[in-house]
Amino acid sequence: RTLRAAMDALGGMGKFVERGDRVILKINAGFSTPPILSATTHPDLVSEVVRLCLAAGASAVMVMDNPVNDPVSSFELSGIAGAARAAGAAVILPQANLFRPVTLPGGEFIREWPFFTLPLEGATKLIGLAPVKSHNRAGASMILKNWYGLLGGRRNVFHQNINDIVKELAQLVRPTLAILDGTTAMMTNGPTGGSLSDLKATNTMIVGTDQVAADAFGATLLGMNADDLPYITKAAAAGAGTANYELLNPMRVET
Repeated sequence: RTLRAAMDALGGMGKFVERGDRVILKINAGFSTPPILSATTHPDLVSEVVRLCLAAGASAVMVMDNPVNDPVSSFELSGIAGAARAAGAAVILPQANLFRPVTLPGGEFIREWPFFTLPLEGATKLIGLAPVKSHNRAGASMILKNWYGLLGGRRNVFHQNINDIVKELAQLVRPTLAILDGTTAMMTNGPTGGSLSDLKATNTMIVGTDQVAADAFGATLLGMNADDLPYITKAAAAGAGTANYELLNPMRVET
């Protein structure tokens, strides 16, 4: 209901997805956990976005991620695989032949690094779907941190430079739409959580075209602001979006 209200306020999914589009949904399927723990994108959100894209005329919708845990179990236990397929989408699991070396021009860290990029090459639209979570290294995991799931190789080497790698990901990946699910936020012990006591009902869905602004507002659900998360201010300074979401005159819709 909140997603539909947000999309209606923005003019409908047809404003972003056109007939014949091949749409990639980059979700967070990072962990082999059930949806009730809010460590992954909720399957209900996945299925509704798939449905809206197909109704707008998309010729294909594909759901992808490169999980931390085993990909098959992560997609299955999170409920994402079943929800995506039932709604009419294909699920793309990471395989070695789907990665290609990518370099961010002027980047310090993303240089000839393997990226889960082959499915993106055939896509015409990209939508990011992420939950609002605390994160033990980055401070929070939302839309920008979610692109980490496109990295292949030994991506844990970037942990010591987490704010800079997330900033570079924001420069590299520019989604058609960012959908940040703050229905239930993981306030502590993120990004994996594991207990319902880590969660709080924050009853908010954030949808927009500026992924930096989406994260800046999402931070408020965790009791923070953009300045508390250096990767947000770094991404804004690099031109990936605005950290001052109020400048965008956001619409607030009650459901």
